[in-house]
Amino acid sequence: MKKLIPILGVALLFSCNNTAQNINQKQQAVINADPIEVPLKDGKARAYFASGCFWCVEAIYESVEGVEESISGYSGGWTKNPTYEASNTGRTGHAEAVEIIYDPNVVSFATLVDVYFASQNPTQVNGQGPDRGSQYRSIIFYQNDEQMKIIEEKKAALAKELDAEIAAEVYPFQKFWVAEDYHQDYEKLHPNQRYIQAVSIPRLKRFQAKMPEVLKKNAKH
Repeated sequence: MKKLIPILGVALLFSCNNTAQNINQKQQAVINADPIEVPLKDGKARAYFASGCFWCVEAIYESVEGVEESISGYSGGWTKNPTYEASNTGRTGHAEAVEIIYDPNVVSFATLVDVYFASQNPTQVNGQGPDRGSQYRSIIFYQNDEQMKIIEEKKAALAKELDAEIAAEVYPFQKFWVAEDYHQDYEKLHPNQRYIQAVSIPRLKRFQAKMPEVLKKNAKH
């Protein structure tokens, strides 16, 4: 029995290493993929961001002039039809993300990237605030070379300004999976929920104080 324990330990180690390597390969394939560009629909464009809990991010973007709607979901991974429970394991590769439907004649993609960085702790790795794990990591998704250039330039400028490494990853957009119905407009529908009171609303207010010039007239809390 004593001889079996080291053997089992080695076998488990190899199994874990193989699993981690397989996950890394799948994630790298996502990062190396060609971006998919989402066409305009009724004059509206779409952009995709991951920045911690999607309840927080959804509300932030919906306060911005030119943003028609913000939808909570999952992106950045390799599994199909991810669920909240599955993504929370960190094994799907997905992060909680938002789809921003906006009028490009009113607000530019570049401004949406500014909103992204102004509404988070840009140096926090694998999470925002109390939400930690790969499912809460920061990702900006680009759909073409122009968007990628905007992201990289703004990321580099912020790194220089803060004299720190910026945690946000930059991924080619592949697919956005809409989250379960109960996640949509969560902050708006549950303003007195404990997490919303303690985390989401303070985060929204901090952003609004930083970029008041981009807010809708009725957006202030």
